[in-house]
Amino acid sequence: MHRLRRAMDPLLPDPETLAAALRRHRVLGQLDAAARDALLARLQPRRFAARETVARDDALGHRLGIVARGTLAFHNEADGTALRVKAPDWFGAGVQPTAAAAGWTVVAETEALVGFLPADELAALTEAHPALQFFVEAPPPQRSPAEAADPHMNLMKTPVRELLKRAPVTVSPHSSIRAVAELMREQRVSSVLLEEQGHLFGLVTDRDLRNRALAAGLDPALPIVEIATVAPLTIAIDAPGFEALLLMARHNIHHVPVMDGARVAGMLTATDVTEQHSSSAVYLVGDIHKQTTLEGLVAAAGRVRLLQKHLAAAGASAYATGHMVTAVTDALTSRLLHLGEAKFGPPPVDYAWVAAGSQARNEQTAKSDQDNCMILDDAYDEAAHGAYFKQLATWVCDGLAACGYVHCPGEMMAMTDKWRQPHRVWAEYFRRWVDTPDPMALMLTCVFFDVRVVAGRNDLLDDLRTDVLKRTRGNTLFLSYMVGNALTRQPPLGLFGGLSTIRSGEHKGTLDLKLSGIVPVVDLARVYALAAGYDAVNTHDRLAHAADSGEISPQGVRDLRDALEFLSTIRIRHQARQMAAGQAADNHLRPDELSNFERGQLKDAFGVVKALQDVLGQRYQTGRY
Repeated sequence: MHRLRRAMDPLLPDPETLAAALRRHRVLGQLDAAARDALLARLQPRRFAARETVARDDALGHRLGIVARGTLAFHNEADGTALRVKAPDWFGAGVQPTAAAAGWTVVAETEALVGFLPADELAALTEAHPALQFFVEAPPPQRSPAEAADPHMNLMKTPVRELLKRAPVTVSPHSSIRAVAELMREQRVSSVLLEEQGHLFGLVTDRDLRNRALAAGLDPALPIVEIATVAPLTIAIDAPGFEALLLMARHNIHHVPVMDGARVAGMLTATDVTEQHSSSAVYLVGDIHKQTTLEGLVAAAGRVRLLQKHLAAAGASAYATGHMVTAVTDALTSRLLHLGEAKFGPPPVDYAWVAAGSQARNEQTAKSDQDNCMILDDAYDEAAHGAYFKQLATWVCDGLAACGYVHCPGEMMAMTDKWRQPHRVWAEYFRRWVDTPDPMALMLTCVFFDVRVVAGRNDLLDDLRTDVLKRTRGNTLFLSYMVGNALTRQPPLGLFGGLSTIRSGEHKGTLDLKLSGIVPVVDLARVYALAAGYDAVNTHDRLAHAADSGEISPQGVRDLRDALEFLSTIRIRHQARQMAAGQAADNHLRPDELSNFERGQLKDAFGVVKALQDVLGQRYQTGRY
């Protein structure tokens, strides 16, 4: 979160006092004026009231603190030791050994002003000024906390090529079933790839041998192609490992051929990409696809909360958690559709089942309602086909509700007639929303511009999205209305930058992390994507390219992504604590659940969101709405 303060320069407290402290500091005062000015610009100032906690335990090693005013008291809970540090002095990263921080708590004995320098920037400081290394031990280069603790983020950084364990075992499609089984035993592999003239033809797993050959009583002399999966899903050798994990989870598969261009490079299995709890979603999805009743799906869905608790305990990033939890929702949706088609018969015309909102963005948590719709092929005829699709959509939406995904309060679901329409009607919906952005259209835009096909024909949605992005790119009138709508949700900051909790009602004294924190970031990212004509749906992915819109600087993008990750992580951990205590998960956090350090970061995150809302507001406000 070290970037968050920088978006709030006008609010930095007392820079003159910080500058004076640097000049008077026994070590830093020996730097030349230019070096001290550069350091001052990097410091993250923070005021502390008397008796307020400054840091504790391992948080002491996260950053170097320079005391510019006041006195700090260090208390050791184990032996009652008390030490004091007075201005101008320093503490924390590089000054005290990280291993010795356990059990220590730092409290402001008087009102204090401290300038903080993150550990990674301390390393850069000591590299630029080698003489400082005589007084400060520069911390080693570190990955971010998310990367260090989160196996999913490791997979984001690790290409598939590094996960391959061995060269591919290939056979001809004409090899006999018996010969292939013997080869798999000799090579000690659970799968082989079928290759013909240098091209991938299919794959066979030990499960295929068991279920399709042995149990079916096939003649083992038959060619292996008889039991193969032909034209299997594949992944590129340079793709991130996390994409392979999601591919397996979403399609209920445990073996994925790896391609280096047109050449077969190897086989990736579920065990190759599993680290700690990262496999749980893969196996939960597999269990979902085995269920033949709604009751079975409800029981499987009950494990989503356990999955989120495991991910939170493992320190998984919000980005990874959202993708894994959403993969389970997608699997439940797909399985309900399969069971529905078995119950009501095959669909009379093609369709696309489309997720909207957080499911479409791959940002779900254990506390989610459902937003969805159906796009029907233009061959759809209401009189002939209407009853079938109403039954199917109601079956799926009610099934999701039984699995814990409550019905959308605004009835934005495929079971509602308005949101179950042929392609031509959806095209008219989107055209009208862009051309006539009244309040209702803007609200619907926020739901249905974040969409993704879960099952059925992708092309039914693809051309709709392409047309919409052509209409929105550079459309300043529409974007000004979108900005105005986005600014209706403001971060909960008081007049002087403090946290402003809900004042009355059931959630009095809490912060709504979703509506007041995460949703404003989602709204900003949506505006950036529409302005640039960028087709990503996930908020992190939208922000990764947001600078292309010209509405935000690269630094602003980094700040906003940090803010979103922090807010989402705090929300996930809050829900995990509630579920561990046997409570229903919600989005309402009491500030006293957080440490002082975390509350400071929360203010910073809200401040970044507010500052970037103000930038868009100023840009689009004059004469436009």
